[in-house]
Amino acid sequence: MIETWLRSNRRVILLGSLPVLVTALLGWWLHTVGSSPGVKILAVCLLLFSLGLGILLGMQLLRPRVAYGEGQVLFYLRAGRPIAVPIEVIEAFFLGQGPAYLPGMPEDKQETINLVARLSQKEPQWSHQDVKPALGRWCEGYVSIRGTWCEPLTNEVVRRLNRRLAEVSREWASTRPAGASP
Repeated sequence: MIETWLRSNRRVILLGSLPVLVTALLGWWLHTVGSSPGVKILAVCLLLFSLGLGILLGMQLLRPRVAYGEGQVLFYLRAGRPIAVPIEVIEAFFLGQGPAYLPGMPEDKQETINLVARLSQKEPQWSHQDVKPALGRWCEGYVSIRGTWCEPLTNEVVRRLNRRLAEVSREWASTRPAGASP
């Protein structure tokens, strides 16, 4: 079972759903008042388009940024499957700062608070991963998750993440056979 540790930014996703809703309403209105086949086809196309976008936005609304399951921390920082990192590789979470990567804004003008996960230097295979730049950066054993695209980051969120990391690390370590490598 997957346990969500850090949610996506629901406010941004819900804001992005407003144009989809307007498009759906326009399609519905055209379908009800339109009499020609061309208008009906346009209305159905608008409704199907908004339905597809609504499903995609709904999936993003439910998709976490960081989760935990079966001894792995899951980072959802790219399309498709998350990057699953063994729990013993994650050392700590802390706050950082970096570019916001807001659409239409110059990179050097807007900054945001980021969540940073420090990874063990003893596991060099985890030092670099390809991620979507708008969602974060994974370099030199640090995973930076842009605060723009996740729930609001506060000191309490970081404390909660570190507390949960410590709990599951202890639980996971106690379930491994003695002498087993991580």
